[in-house]
Amino acid sequence: MKKLILFGIISLLLSCTSDDSQNYQNKPINYRVPSNFPPLAYSMENNPLTEKGFELGKKIFYDGRLASDGVVSCGFCHIQKDAFTHHGHTFSHGVGEGIGTRNAPPIQNMAYQAQFFWDGATNHLELLSMAPISNQLEMNGNIISIIAMMQSDSEYQKLYKQAFKNGEINSENMLKALAQFMTMLTSSNSRFDKYRRNESGGTLTTEELDGYAIFNQKCASCHATDIFTDNSFRNNGLAINPQLNDVGRFRVTELDQDKYKFKVPSLRNIEKTAPYMHDGRFFTLEAVLNHYSSGVTHTQNLDPSLDNNGTLGIPLTTEEKTKIIAFLKTLTDNDFLNDSRFSEF
Repeated sequence: MKKLILFGIISLLLSCTSDDSQNYQNKPINYRVPSNFPPLAYSMENNPLTEKGFELGKKIFYDGRLASDGVVSCGFCHIQKDAFTHHGHTFSHGVGEGIGTRNAPPIQNMAYQAQFFWDGATNHLELLSMAPISNQLEMNGNIISIIAMMQSDSEYQKLYKQAFKNGEINSENMLKALAQFMTMLTSSNSRFDKYRRNESGGTLTTEELDGYAIFNQKCASCHATDIFTDNSFRNNGLAINPQLNDVGRFRVTELDQDKYKFKVPSLRNIEKTAPYMHDGRFFTLEAVLNHYSSGVTHTQNLDPSLDNNGTLGIPLTTEEKTKIIAFLKTLTDNDFLNDSRFSEF
């Protein structure tokens, strides 16, 4: 009798294992680094891209139930057609009409970055989502409540089983799925990219080529590589807003030499991501270039590249500004902005 009971238990366990194995239906995604891009900063070894992992991450990204009001999803402040920014809003908006103190940065080419947010508060792609989810002014979410919600949702139950071998609905798998979705948000098919790769449709006008040459001479030391950022933190001479007194990187490191330094943003899709700077103070590219040519102030830790023996800023003529802006508009990637794989509906 005991042998029969033991045999029955073993059979039940094997049956459960078989069912879980059948539920795990996933295919890898073959991610290729664009030939004109630098190497990946994010290792996918512990979180390989898969079709169901991406699908799960996309569902989580657009699910307002992660927020305390059931409305404000990640996609609320990161809108695809605006390169996943909150275009037109100086500061990010959140639950209860809460307003943050910084401009929402774009979500694009995240796997090529090693630190995130304007002050580098997070240094891992799988961790960055926790900051906006838990921030009281943004989503004000509670991770315990979020996981409980997902565990009671039949679609999430199915997706987690399909996306991960252990099938567990937990914070680790949630953050891995979001990282997979963000890794796929790669903007690499602008007219400039096609020009760099010598592909069809990659023709630049004389004005745009002139702008590219000027950009390489006067801007590329910070906005480096075809990602258009060196991922460093710098003080670019913005006059300090006394109401905010945002100390930038210092907030994370508490090192005096990091005061008023902010991450150098990528310029990809820059035409679509106004307003600009960490506090969204400039609403046009012309205003940005005017700042660099005549608006730089000598605040603490001003980047040395903006102080030439007491002469502040970057000398730019009106014609040079026009040409640089013409070039910057070639970085608009309409394929990325309209890719149905990334859209909410």
